[in-house]
Order: sequence, then structure tokens, then C-alpha cells
Amino acid sequence: MKPKLLIIRDIKRDIINKLAEHFEIDYQPSCSRKQLLKSLQGAYALLNYGIKIDEELIQHAPNLKLVSNISVGYDNFDTNAMKKAGIIGTHTPYILNDSVVDLTFGLMLSAARRISELDAKIKKGLWTVKDDVNYYGLNVHHKKLGIIGMGRIGEDLARRAKLGFLMDVSYYNRREKPELEEQHIYWKPLEKLLAESDFIVMLTPLTAETKNMIDASKFKQMKNTSVFINMSRGATVDEKAMYLALKNKEIYAAASDVFVQEPINTDNPLLQLENFTAAPHIGSAIYETRDDMAQLAAENIIEVLIHGKRQNVVPELQILLK
Repeated sequence: MKPKLLIIRDIKRDIINKLAEHFEIDYQPSCSRKQLLKSLQGAYALLNYGIKIDEELIQHAPNLKLVSNISVGYDNFDTNAMKKAGIIGTHTPYILNDSVVDLTFGLMLSAARRISELDAKIKKGLWTVKDDVNYYGLNVHHKKLGIIGMGRIGEDLARRAKLGFLMDVSYYNRREKPELEEQHIYWKPLEKLLAESDFIVMLTPLTAETKNMIDASKFKQMKNTSVFINMSRGATVDEKAMYLALKNKEIYAAASDVFVQEPINTDNPLLQLENFTAAPHIGSAIYETRDDMAQLAAENIIEVLIHGKRQNVVPELQILLK
């Protein structure tokens, strides 16, 4: 008898068929929380996008051995609770890098050249002068880019920034990467990076150490002409502090693809600011990218559970593999 695999994400039929060679498939792409907990009773594996894997869920999943995230981030994993229960977790790195970098540059350009703000003005009939200094923005090319969190996406962003926009790139990371010096990409202390950069991109994962990492004190260290972009997770930034920094012109502009609460509350004061650009967590929201992520998430399940490999197991849960 095949072990049961619960799929709670809409994925292509050919991926489901591939998984069905090894598992009994329970396909419920739009199940409610109540139905999810009920269906987990007999599940051996879970193909998941964004559902919190915490103690409550684990209590309803006595047979669960693996959760495969269709995402590179895994802050939805309570890794301590998963360790105790012996549940392995996998994710989908690399595949979405280019799509996330594309969006990062889109937000940088939109914030610097005020594209979203001025688009709204035109549509309201407020463009009355052909060349108005009130429409001026900032250059992106040849500026200084500071990247906080130099993982795979950060490295791809740095290379494209240098090649495409001729930017001077530096980064802050817990671990220095001397190999990047050959590409003239240099590590800097966080305080120095914040003080010198024209554009600052947040790319760290969300951990206990990075929660509210960018707070009021960090915004005060930035130049008043700097542009801040959050592409990590909403909780890595103190949203109230970002709002005040923008309102008080401590920084020039900001943009974010991620928020503490998603979907964002419509009364969030950030949405009232002209110098703030918002996106609805669309870093990997491309049909091809999401399909490739689902394909890799499926492969992770097969490689780990059927072939006994360590493919894309998150670092904190590697200890569960023999």
C-alpha cells in the first residue's frame, strides 16, 4: 500500500501523476483549515505553500514525515516542533532567483523614478505641466547598492546590478564571502553599509535574530536620499519605524513586496504615503517560475522519502536524516 501524500496547492496534472507513482494522492488545493487538519490524520507527506507547520498542526498529523514547501522561504516551519516530531522539511531554492531579482529592480526603479506615484497622478488628471521639477526622481545607474543578506538571490542581484546598472555593490552578511571580491563586491559592517548606500535591499531570511532588524535606529543611519527595498519577509522590518522614516523624510523612498500581515490591512498608514511603493508578495509570481517550483517541491518529496537523499532539506532539519 502506498503512503498518503496530501497536496494543498493547485499544481499541474503531470506533476501529480509523477507523485502518484510513489504515493496515494489526496489532492485538495482549496481545503479549509478544518478539512486540512482532518486530512492530515493519515498523511505521510504534505505538499504545501505557506501553511504554518506548528505544534497545533503536528498534533493532527501523527504519521507525517515530510513537508515540502513550494517556496524558498521556510519561516512557516516551526523547526523546533518539527524536530521533536521527526518531520523533515524541504524548500525550493535557486529556481525563483531571477524572478525575484527582476521584481527587485522593478521596485527600485519605481521608487527612485516615482513611477507608481506619478502614474496615479496622471490617472487623476493632475499632469498639467510638461516639465515639472515636482516630478523629478533619482538615478539608479552608477549608484551605490547595499545588500543585507547575501544568499543566492543576493549574489544574483549584485551581479546584475554591476553589469546592467554599473552600480557599486557592497553587502552585509553574517559570513563574509571572499570569493565575491574577485567581482569587486565587498563586505561592509552594517552601520557603514547603511550610511553609504544609495539603495538598500533587504534579503535576509526571517529568524529570531533578524526580526525587526531594520528599526528606527537603522533608518536614522541611512542617507535622506536613500531608497530602501524589502524583499525578505515583512517582520524583518519595523513597519512603524519605516512609516515614520518616510513621513519625516529621513529616507527618500521605500518599497516592499512583503508585510507583517498579508494581505496588508487597508488602514496600514504606509499605504497613504506617496513615497512608498507596495507589491502583494509577488516575488515568484510568474507562471513558469511557480510551475518550476512545484516541480522541484515534488522532486524533493521523491528524492528524500523514496531515494533517501538530502535534496533541499532545510538546514535546521538536516539532523533528522540518517
